[in-house]
Amino acid sequence: MAILVTGGAGYIGSHICVELLRIGEDVIVLDNFSNAKPEVIGRIKQIAGRDFPARAADVRHEAAVRQVFADYDVEAVIHLAGLKAVGESQVLPLRYYQHNVAGALVLCAAMQEAGCKTLVFSSSATVYGAEGPVPFREDHPLSAVNPYGRTKIMIEQILRDLHASDSAWRIASLRYFNPIGAHESGLIGEDPLGTPNNLLPCIAQVAAGRRPRLTVYGGDYDTADGAAVRDYVHVADLAQGHVSALTYLRGYTGAEAFNLGTGRGYSVLELVSAFAAVSGRPIPYVIAPRRAGDIAVCYADAAKAEKILGWRTRRSLRQMCADAWRFTRTMLETAK
Repeated sequence: MAILVTGGAGYIGSHICVELLRIGEDVIVLDNFSNAKPEVIGRIKQIAGRDFPARAADVRHEAAVRQVFADYDVEAVIHLAGLKAVGESQVLPLRYYQHNVAGALVLCAAMQEAGCKTLVFSSSATVYGAEGPVPFREDHPLSAVNPYGRTKIMIEQILRDLHASDSAWRIASLRYFNPIGAHESGLIGEDPLGTPNNLLPCIAQVAAGRRPRLTVYGGDYDTADGAAVRDYVHVADLAQGHVSALTYLRGYTGAEAFNLGTGRGYSVLELVSAFAAVSGRPIPYVIAPRRAGDIAVCYADAAKAEKILGWRTRRSLRQMCADAWRFTRTMLETAK
């Protein structure tokens, strides 16, 4: 039986596929390649030394999703496919609701029809909004401050309702904090199409000379250096969190949420400094006004994931930056 990974060619999905293949699981990837490059599939195979099927299809397309379940014996699904840029979601809210919420509905309907009722869902720390005290715990009230976060709240509620209607469902909603870094091989990492929406690819592009400076949004937050504070977690640790959740679900029925973070916050400027130290390159930056929908401080209480899933982070901020820089250099060499 295989694990279906939607969005499996993306930044987080590719690392999850590598980890699943490493431990001997069979994998199927479904990705529309709207924010991923098809050659990533080959890189995953190169790292893992194993082959697997990949379908180019959109998770919103019912016929395509149902066909995957018809063609393969799918034991469980790890669902990552969706849009994820906070700022863009405020400009294009309908697009986010259509992609994220409608896509999840199509997928869950196909799973139910096929009798596949084990799901690991890619949620987000944005479900906590700006009101709760840090560190955020899974039992804090949910109150997103942007449409992207609200799509995650909606989907989590749909999944809870699904389990309430049928106790055979096994569901883990994983609330990511801020994934950064890359695979230690340098072959896969965060390489978005077009202008990056996340911080670290922008920092890496400045270090590589592909952009003149970094824009830091907000220098007047109530933090030690005025910059926003986030919980940066290595993407390889995050991938292992999905495997831990999948292992847990094989012996559990229910719908649970888990934070995946380090439990420590670093400011944007601390991350800039760490990347400059690792790369040996200057990272010039300018301070711009805060972005709507951003909060000052966000980091996890990850005790539940450690206690129940047996998962915790192992990689340092320096390693996150070193691995990301290695991937950046690999991409620069490939582009020559």
